[in-house]
Amino acid sequence: MKKIGFLSFGHWSDVPGSRTRTAADVLHQSIDLAVAAEEVGADGAYFRVHHFARQLGSPFPLLAAVGAKTSRIEIGTGVIDMRYENPLYFAENAGAADLIAGERLQLGVSRGSPEQVIEGYKYFGYEPPEGMTDADMGRRHTEIALKVLEGAGFAQPNPRPMFPNPPGLLRIEPHSLRCGSASGGAQPPTPQPSGRRNTA
Repeated sequence: MKKIGFLSFGHWSDVPGSRTRTAADVLHQSIDLAVAAEEVGADGAYFRVHHFARQLGSPFPLLAAVGAKTSRIEIGTGVIDMRYENPLYFAENAGAADLIAGERLQLGVSRGSPEQVIEGYKYFGYEPPEGMTDADMGRRHTEIALKVLEGAGFAQPNPRPMFPNPPGLLRIEPHSLRCGSASGGAQPPTPQPSGRRNTA
């Protein structure tokens, strides 16, 4: 065996005997668990992501907090359902968390799995375009996120910006070189007309 780590679902339940009765309990204990795992020599701390459940659902604040409290252990997810994700916001969050963690982030993603509610991704504002399944949409979101993480500029700068822009097209910031080492097969997104739901 070369490496060992843990995967936490982050359940909480307000029942007698439970030591994780609230979401705050789970979040704080998850940070403490990762710190303790690093102290005893473990190599990885990974967290599940489940929406509409009394479990961990928003991974990036937790990953950033774990990254700030540890120095060596690899941290990541297993897995993020990309049907629920805005690929650009995903890339921003991943870049920030990876930089806080000193480039130790390892993200597991998926195109979807059985969930707590029917078509839960629709409540997050995403719906597959005609001719595309929800799994296809998850794959598409992943392709865009991977491409954006590479760090190439794709957004047309405003000629009258609030702050001075670097030359050329703009990219998502903050950018992590390590996150950007992933390769994708999609083109960066194009602007959506105002009021139109973004399903890319």
